[in-house]
Amino acid sequence: MTLAPIAKAVTVSLQELKDGTVSLDALKEAFGPDSLGILVVKDVPPGFASLRHQALSYSSYLGNLPKSELDKLENEKAKYLTGWSLGKETLKNGQVDTLKGSFYANCAFYVDSKLACAEPTEEFNPDNFPEYLSPNIWPSEATLPGFKPAVEDLCRMIIDVAVLVAEACDRFAEQEIPGYPKGYLEHVVSTSTTTKARLLHYFPEDPATAPLPTESNGEDEDDWCATHLDHGCLTGLTSAMFVDEAKTSVVAPAFEESTPETRLAPLPELDASPDPASGLYIKSRTGQTVQVKIPRDCIAFQTGEALERITGGKFKAVPHFVRGARAALSDGRIARNTLAVFTQPNLGDEVDMDQHITFGEFARGIVAKNTVS
Repeated sequence: MTLAPIAKAVTVSLQELKDGTVSLDALKEAFGPDSLGILVVKDVPPGFASLRHQALSYSSYLGNLPKSELDKLENEKAKYLTGWSLGKETLKNGQVDTLKGSFYANCAFYVDSKLACAEPTEEFNPDNFPEYLSPNIWPSEATLPGFKPAVEDLCRMIIDVAVLVAEACDRFAEQEIPGYPKGYLEHVVSTSTTTKARLLHYFPEDPATAPLPTESNGEDEDDWCATHLDHGCLTGLTSAMFVDEAKTSVVAPAFEESTPETRLAPLPELDASPDPASGLYIKSRTGQTVQVKIPRDCIAFQTGEALERITGGKFKAVPHFVRGARAALSDGRIARNTLAVFTQPNLGDEVDMDQHITFGEFARGIVAKNTVS
C-alpha cells in the first residue's frame, strides 16, 4: 500500500512554553500561513501518561454500554452536544455518521468547579441555545465508576498546557497582527466557560462489510471522520489509543457500590494500529494530504476557525480527517479512542470584529450545519 507522507510537526517543550522562550519563527512554522497548523508539546507533566491511558480506556467502556444505558446519556434538545452522541451528525455529502460515538463534556469546571455548562448571557440562555447551556450528563457511578473524574482530570491538564500555548501565540500575534488585542488568546483559554471536550470512540470495522485495503495516499479516505475544520481557537489532542476489543473485555464490571475513588482498570493498549495508514490526516496549505502522528507522551494543538477569524486569517484553521483501521489488516476488532478539547471564546465574545459576530452566533451556525435535522 502506498502511504501518504508523514509530516514532521513543530515540537516544543513544556518548559520552553513556561519560560516564554519559544521562538517566533517556531510559532510561525507551526501556525502561520504556510504551516500545517499543528504544534506538538513534549515533556508534559508526569501524570499525563496515566491520565490519558485511563480516560481513553473509558471511551471503550462507554461505547460498549448497553443501548439502554447510552440512551440515558443523550440530550436531543441540546442537539447531542452534551452527553452521548451516535448517528446524530452529518458529514460529507450529507451522510449520517455512525462510525464513531462521542461523549461531549462542557469544561466550565476548569473556571469554576461548580459550573456544569457555559454561563448564560443576555442573548444566549438555556432555552434558545441549549447546545452550550445544558449541564453535563455523566454516567452514574454505578454504571461507570470513576468516569467523570478521569475525564475532568485529563481535560484540566490539557487546558493548563493550552494556556501556555495561547500565551506563546499571543506574543506572535501581537507582533504580526495590527490591532490584535493584547493577551487575547490566553484570556480566552484560561477564562472561557464555553470550552468543550469530546471523548471519541471509533468503533471497529465489521470484517463482513469492510472494504479491502487499496492503493492509496490517504486522500479522500476520510471514512471515520470526514474532512472538517474545528470551530474553536486551539484544539488540544491526545494521541490515539488503539484497543483490540476482540482480545480484551470492554464490558464494565457491575458494582453494587462504588466510591468517588473507584476507577475501572485501564485497558491493554496496542503499540500501534495494525493498519499503518489509519489515523489523523491534515490537508496542507499546498493541498497535499499528510499523515500526522502524535507521540503518546505529548499533547498536540491545532488551530480552528474562531482563531482564524480573530486573527484576520493570519492563523488558518486546519482541514483534517481520520482514516479508519482496515479490518482486513487485522485478526481483531480494532477500536480507536481519543480526546479533543476545543478551547473557545465565551458566547458573548466577538470572533469577527468587523462584522461584530459573537462566538455564540458563529457556533450556532456551525451546529445547525453539522447536526441531523
